[in-house]
Amino acid sequence: MTIPTDPNGTLERVVESGQLRVGASPADSALSIDHGEVSGPLAELVEEFADEYDAEVDWTVGGEEMLVQGLEDGDLDLAVGDMTDASPWTSRASATRAYTQLPGLEGRSTVMFLPMGENRMQAALEAFLDKEVGG
Repeated sequence: MTIPTDPNGTLERVVESGQLRVGASPADSALSIDHGEVSGPLAELVEEFADEYDAEVDWTVGGEEMLVQGLEDGDLDLAVGDMTDASPWTSRASATRAYTQLPGLEGRSTVMFLPMGENRMQAALEAFLDKEVGG
């Protein structure tokens, strides 16, 4: 058994399916959404993370409440935007450590959301973020 584990197998599913299902909520210049197209430096960072697992990003655009529901329902693997560790959604979604150097959000204490309990996926994401933008 690999530790940490994902009780619902999120990272394993990403590897096997070649698809990372990501919810996106606009975040100033860091994450733009235009006619359903997601772009910006934060989107590029997510794409780079997916590349680490030979996966393509399947974007879902919505507000934070909808994205958190998608994480809870197992429809999303990750949610990104202008979220902080002070978000009221941290009781329903697991938040990464706060990062102050995410592209386009420098100086803000920003987190990404994952499904609760998917510790292997979260550890992989945080290791990637630490390498790319620092802890």
